[in-house]
Amino acid sequence: MLRNFRKYAQHESTEDSDSEWKWVTIGQHHGLPTRLLDWTYSPLVALHFATSSLDRGDTDGVVWCVDYVACHRLLPEALSAVLQAAGAHVLTIPMLERVARDLRAFDALGRESPFVAFFEPPSLDARLVNQYALFSVLPSATASLDSWLADHPELHRRVVIPRDVKWEIRDKLDQANVTERVLFPGLDGLARWLSRHYAPRT
Repeated sequence: MLRNFRKYAQHESTEDSDSEWKWVTIGQHHGLPTRLLDWTYSPLVALHFATSSLDRGDTDGVVWCVDYVACHRLLPEALSAVLQAAGAHVLTIPMLERVARDLRAFDALGRESPFVAFFEPPSLDARLVNQYALFSVLPSATASLDSWLADHPELHRRVVIPRDVKWEIRDKLDQANVTERVLFPGLDGLARWLSRHYAPRT
């Protein structure tokens, strides 16, 4: 799937790199199913996504909080060394490429002990920047982050947003300008924001 995405996306993207990491990031960013998961550094952005769906207003929302610094203490030595040398807490694509040129090499790092790596995507557009984006990746295309976190309960927690307060939180986020118009810059985001803003409450 990624190979075909690269083939057909060449004329749409300004990316001239052969980096598999960059292409899987671009694919994830544009809705291609990948093994990456989207995260944000911002609790307000997380609350936006937990409260923005009108058809889920009558159910509780959840924000997952993961201690990525503690997760990275469980990285293989090669990735830990790259982080330490950079004095960083999260990886970047160039850091990943120094250790694992592609996903196959990355998968080999997790054969003995599974781990999760968090990395910052390049600033491909304003949407990634405005959403304070971060991605996680596991060293297996079939691995489940839920399962990995269940084995490491000390590294995460869930914050439940009760359905009774979702509209109040949503209202406060709108007042703080944490909206689709800002998080998805452009006409698509503007249309999404207006569609939600003017939709009748049921």
